[in-house]
Amino acid sequence: MCKGKDLAGHTRQCAIGCSKSGYGIVFGHGKFVKFDEAGNAKTLEALKASTKEKDLKAKVSGKLDSDVIQVESVELQ
Repeated sequence: MCKGKDLAGHTRQCAIGCSKSGYGIVFGHGKFVKFDEAGNAKTLEALKASTKEKDLKAKVSGKLDSDVIQVESVELQ
């Protein structure tokens, strides 16, 4: 839902609201790659547990399979 928007101003509450659309990661060169369903669940859990309200960044571990990341872990930074 927020793909292509300025994510620097994206708040934690807004990101939690994006859970229905699913999550992904934007690489430094601007390419967006979606997470698998397990990654969406892990991301939502991390967002709900976080107290950081904006400037959200994450460290994601997993395997790229076609155009989807099979997420093993998500750590908000």
